[in-house]
Amino acid sequence: MLRQLLPVLLLTISNIFMTFAWYGHLKYKSSALWLVILISWGIALLEYCFQVPANRIGHEYFTAAQLKTMQEVITLVVFSVFSILYLKEEFQWNYLVGFALIILAVFFIFKRW
Repeated sequence: MLRQLLPVLLLTISNIFMTFAWYGHLKYKSSALWLVILISWGIALLEYCFQVPANRIGHEYFTAAQLKTMQEVITLVVFSVFSILYLKEEFQWNYLVGFALIILAVFFIFKRW
């Protein structure tokens, strides 16, 4: 059971790094673009150090489609928290509806038919 939860933990950590790599620079719009790209690339390298093992370990228990779906849901949760706490953006009701529809997709992907 712990080995099956490890991919979730690793994907969560990798998504935190990737969210900062992709969106963290939005608070520093006056920074040179080349510098932002280099810093983002460095953060993304750390992200891969968690994402690749997550998928390698996770594929022992989950299909690739299930891993990708899991990653997308984790991304949405991490991004929602990031955008509210770090970027100080408002979470709107239509985001919640959209995320609920994605959760519905999770049901269909993980359901054994």
